[in-house]
Amino acid sequence: MRAILFATLIALICSLVGTPLAVRYFTKRGYGQEIREDGPQSHLVKRGTPTMGGTVIVLSTLIAYFLTKALTVKAPTSSALLVLLLMTGLGAVGFVDDFIKISKQRSLGLRAKAKLAGQTVVTLAFALLALHFPNSMGLAPASEHVSFIWDISWLSIGPVLFIVWSALMIAGWSNAVNLTDGQDGLAAGASAMAFGAYVVIGVWQYGQSCGTSASAGCYQVRDPLDLAIVAASVMGACFGFLWWNAAPAKIYMGDTGSLALGGAFAGLAICSRTELLALIIGGLFLGELLSVVIQVSSFKLRHGKRVFKMTPIHHTFELMDWPEVNITIRFWIIAGLCVAFGLGVFYGGFEAAK
Repeated sequence: MRAILFATLIALICSLVGTPLAVRYFTKRGYGQEIREDGPQSHLVKRGTPTMGGTVIVLSTLIAYFLTKALTVKAPTSSALLVLLLMTGLGAVGFVDDFIKISKQRSLGLRAKAKLAGQTVVTLAFALLALHFPNSMGLAPASEHVSFIWDISWLSIGPVLFIVWSALMIAGWSNAVNLTDGQDGLAAGASAMAFGAYVVIGVWQYGQSCGTSASAGCYQVRDPLDLAIVAASVMGACFGFLWWNAAPAKIYMGDTGSLALGGAFAGLAICSRTELLALIIGGLFLGELLSVVIQVSSFKLRHGKRVFKMTPIHHTFELMDWPEVNITIRFWIIAGLCVAFGLGVFYGGFEAAK
């Protein structure tokens, strides 16, 4: 388990040291955040704060993972590489989006079709490759079954629907984290907790793998320990970034970070066979996404009537004069409760299957 510690510490140090360097570099180049004119007016003072800090999160994760593999003299696994591919690919799409916002001096970057095209290419590459590379037990990084705590045996959807299912999950989670990234430290702190949950899940699955313990309730996951190392790397990178992103933020992760984190979360859920459980663990992100879906649906179906004052939902509390720091901390509490409940369900499922 030294690898988990190595990955966390390396990512934490890289992010802690790399983020202020990024702040200085982006400030010098004028890479500042653009603010939506229709958003809360209190956010206008944040205009010009360096953005694209997600590059630090992605690079810290990659450095931590591959350096950990070198230190432990272990080869990277297919599952981990695919999750990192998904994270890096979506981060690249977000980087282009952020760069256009900065260069064009507008709050909107890539056009919707171009952004969707980029996300689709990365998603298809992940989904197609995830069904290949079986190990000695015949396990591929992903499965054609929909999963909850493990694969649901009677719910096999086949390779074509698996690609569609993966695309929906990846798009959903990447956009959910993107929507959550609207206040100083909110997305980074919530993400650190969510990826911490996948460290626990990966380590537990490794200890109860069907390859080493064919008892009732064992887990048929291809590379659970390596997925835990990836999750630890992302968690450490998020904590290091949060040191500089907490209010008042010195830098924002931008779409570079939020899309990358959402992709990594979806990839871990798919490869660890916990796709539906992720809805509980990432409950805060899901709530932010649903608030936007409800608001848009109400506006279109009820002839301009809104359910919330503003979405994503954290903006509604801002308009109710809640201090931003209070909203962030309370949303972190919600995120922590979702993670705790998700882990409780995960362990309860294992005990029930014994």
